[in-house]
Amino acid sequence: MLVATHSGPFHADDVLAWALIQVFHDPNATVIRTRDDNKIQRADMVIDVGSSYDPDTLRFDHHQHSYQGPLSSAGMILEWLSSDQKIPQDLAKTLRDRLVDYVDDVDNGRRFPDPNVPCFAKQVEAYNNGCQTLEDFDRAFGRAGEMARALVEGITAGHNGQIASKDAILKAMSTAKDANCNVIFLDRYHSWKACYFANGGQSHPTEFIVMPGVDGRWRSLAIPPEKNSFAQKRPFPDSWAGLRDEQLEQVTGVSGSLFCHKNRFIAVFQTRQGVLDAMQRFGLIDGPIPENLA
Repeated sequence: MLVATHSGPFHADDVLAWALIQVFHDPNATVIRTRDDNKIQRADMVIDVGSSYDPDTLRFDHHQHSYQGPLSSAGMILEWLSSDQKIPQDLAKTLRDRLVDYVDDVDNGRRFPDPNVPCFAKQVEAYNNGCQTLEDFDRAFGRAGEMARALVEGITAGHNGQIASKDAILKAMSTAKDANCNVIFLDRYHSWKACYFANGGQSHPTEFIVMPGVDGRWRSLAIPPEKNSFAQKRPFPDSWAGLRDEQLEQVTGVSGSLFCHKNRFIAVFQTRQGVLDAMQRFGLIDGPIPENLA
């Protein structure tokens, strides 16, 4: 597929639209950046140029007076991908909430980025800096597109990971509550926070999550009182704060104690038994430990 967009300076919406096309429609698509009407008309798809919004003919511009909607080219592409069932509705919502709605708002003047905050729109804008020729801008657009594609792929992977982990997290939450235990035990690494707080985590009686990390080491996480809080329902002991290796071992009395963050929201141990021993010695586990872990 040949995709056309405008040449010269670029913005977050055309860069993101190009990334969405590559991730969800055609990873082998090529892009031509031009304002030549003949070249634009010959393209299979046109984004952010061409003065036409017609999904049936794959034309996605929002600058013409005849279009009075809220979308930029990024929002138009995401809406087309979703309506054409190239992307699931729940993933489309995640992308809107996390990225695309913001880009639409910025590009259409409904929202203004803080110049001191490195948001996506400002990051894309920075790729234009130093460009002196159309060829410079084309190369910079390619680099910005690679960044945007990696971001879209990362958001997608996180979304899919949360879906895959949902059943395990809900089961572990239920098990802990039924056992009157303040610790959630997971047998492998899960992205847990979104699911936990979407299902009553704020009022759930659990205070810690114990699970292995992707590196094979075991960690206990002190659960925050709400999703975006940096506090903890119950922090690790102050005597653990900021200690590593031998220093932490001396305090916990547990071999294989590796690290406790100075803000006391995560503690890492070499083994699962090490986590349990340290937490039990300091009275951090309330209620029975599941039989398969005891």
